[in-house]
Amino acid sequence: MHNYTLMERALFIPSSINFKKLQKEVAGKTILITGASSGIGKELAYLLSHTTAHLILVARREAAMNAMKTEIEKFSAKVTVFRADLRNEVEVEELLAFLHQLEGGVDIIVSNAGISINRPIAQSLERYHDFTRTMALNYFAPIQLLLSLIPVLARNKGHIVNVSTINVLLFPLPYWAAYQASKTAFDTWLRSAEPELALNNISTTSIYLPLVKTPMIEPTVAYRTSPAMSAVHVAEIIGHALYSRRRTYKPWWLIIGQWASLLFRAPLSYITPKFLARKERERGNA
Repeated sequence: MHNYTLMERALFIPSSINFKKLQKEVAGKTILITGASSGIGKELAYLLSHTTAHLILVARREAAMNAMKTEIEKFSAKVTVFRADLRNEVEVEELLAFLHQLEGGVDIIVSNAGISINRPIAQSLERYHDFTRTMALNYFAPIQLLLSLIPVLARNKGHIVNVSTINVLLFPLPYWAAYQASKTAFDTWLRSAEPELALNNISTTSIYLPLVKTPMIEPTVAYRTSPAMSAVHVAEIIGHALYSRRRTYKPWWLIIGQWASLLFRAPLSYITPKFLARKERERGNA
């Protein structure tokens, strides 16, 4: 049960994965995984280690990915490490040049790289770069990759998996403006492009995740003890999507949150500023 607490077991129902179907689906295919050096990307790479896929691991931490390559290639998968900071357009272009010279090209793209920022607007007035860097990685980078690779994916009847967040489908929360705006932007882009991609034989899957136990949540102290999904569990969900080609994954309880966001939008808009004001007063008295 992925070392879940009782509450986490109720919130995050285990996903069934047919490993033989997964092996058959990805056999001989080239899979690009961004954000591959830790968390979800790392666990997905290890999940695919017993397949005959060619994994292209992309992240900034080259040493971590080289260590993964050594471990994974003890089994049947082939690994290529490509160090790139996807916030940098030039480095994305270098990655694309490499991908386009691959024999057969890319079959599957798992867009997993992301950055999260939890900061009040009042503390962001001199930090415009918070917004440019979240948009660069969470929105512009995957679009830059896809616009170049769509012809290749169309030829290969490929598959795009977007690792997203439940926040894009819920009432927006304060302090997360930079993160939520950037994730929502790409989610909207992909859902808008989905019918056009389908016409070109490209499947899409959007994985809407709650809090996940990855290094990205460490800076937010409150999240360290909050219920969170295991990165291994998420890797299994993605693995299932690779052979089922399901269009979306959402936690079973998300529909409740979506209805609440819709029905109680006005009360939430009224209550939230008062809640923030109380928190600020408490912080000032601390």
